Amino acid sequence: MKPRTLAITALSASAVFVASLIAVMFSVYLDTPRASPFNESFSLIDDQGKPVDRSIFKGHPSLVYFGYTHCPEACPTTLYEITGWFAALGEQGRPLKAYFFSIDPERDTQTVMHDYVTAFGDRITGVTGRVQEMKKVAKGWFIHAEKQPADDGNYHMSHTVDLLLVGADGRLKGLIPYGSDQDAALAKIRSLLLSQAKGA
Repeated sequence: MKPRTLAITALSASAVFVASLIAVMFSVYLDTPRASPFNESFSLIDDQGKPVDRSIFKGHPSLVYFGYTHCPEACPTTLYEITGWFAALGEQGRPLKAYFFSIDPERDTQTVMHDYVTAFGDRITGVTGRVQEMKKVAKGWFIHAEKQPADDGNYHMSHTVDLLLVGADGRLKGLIPYGSDQDAALAKIRSLLLSQAKGA
């Protein structure tokens, strides 16, 4: 093989290796809890019309989920599971808050969100508002959310389906992957959120 060919081959292999390494590092980064608290400024409202800003992530541990009311499976399943976790935790889960942020605020108005979250109980707070403001929150938590056309001419949302475990300090402590069984989810909530809240 000629020197020039060898150089090109080596360069190509090196480029592939570097690209793969960056992809792996980025993947690990997304799965690693934030080293710093959430500090993006935003202005939204909850399902009762009360203002919501970044202080919502401070002062108490919380379960944070990004989804939308037209979601066919992941969102209603997750909210149903959250209600079950609260029931299983009982008094131990009293410090815990739960927030459902709409990634589709164009359709998810305050009234729509209120009707939706209250159907699962009274412990989940819906959050909606202006599209650009919601994008700030999603970006701040590294949440993927993208409109995709549907066959009926409407659209659906492709989005991150993992649930965020946020500590009272506003830092991401871990994730509960979609489809986790209840025992595994409760163990994470107790160890990553409630044990710290008890010791605070």
